[in-house]
Amino acid sequence: MNISFDGKRVLVTGASRGIGKNLALRLSKYNATVIALSKTKKYLDILTKQEPNIQTICVDLRNWQETRQAIKNILPIDLLVNNAGVACLNPFLSVTPEDCDLTFDVNIKSIINVSQVVVENMIERKVAGSIVNVSSQASCCALNDHAVYSASKGAVDILTKTMALELGSHKIRVNTVNPTVTMTDMGKLGWSDETKAQQMLNKIPLGRFAEVDEVTDAIIFLLSNHSSMITGANIPVDGGFLAT
Repeated sequence: MNISFDGKRVLVTGASRGIGKNLALRLSKYNATVIALSKTKKYLDILTKQEPNIQTICVDLRNWQETRQAIKNILPIDLLVNNAGVACLNPFLSVTPEDCDLTFDVNIKSIINVSQVVVENMIERKVAGSIVNVSSQASCCALNDHAVYSASKGAVDILTKTMALELGSHKIRVNTVNPTVTMTDMGKLGWSDETKAQQMLNKIPLGRFAEVDEVTDAIIFLLSNHSSMITGANIPVDGGFLAT
């Protein structure tokens, strides 16, 4: 499949590490103009040393107004990936107000905020666009210690469908990818306990966790014209976990 994003400006949030970093580098190779957003400058500096053509924005997505202004400063944007996310993994009875505020600020409110600015400009320019929100298999099933995280990702899924419904008339597509455990540096650390990992692997028909490139591939497909009739969809990248 021949994919090129030549002439397209792509914003990736949470782009300094993990899936976001991999995606930013891949999109740059496909000739996109990539704008990478993160709150951590040192990781953005590492990214630009690796690929100097990538532009960066350093802003805390929890700050609504500063984020809006930062996005306005780099418009226009043709393609958007809302990848930034946090995971506060505590048993339900141990969930704190701080867990809820942090999780929903980053995992939901930032998607609304960033997307509003980008979409308003897309509509003004009368251009078609594609938005991919990174969700999780945890949006669709109950997992121990995932009460707040799963709730936020469930919200991502229905927000995505609502955006797709409302923005379809403007030729703007909105979809999610819903990965299982993914072998980022953080994923490897979080699932290094063999007993814990095996319990999850036993529920995945393909018998393994996802590699970062496999999640990135799905995002790139949804951004591209090869998915031009797909909107409002949740695409599992889970090795069949949700089929069991």
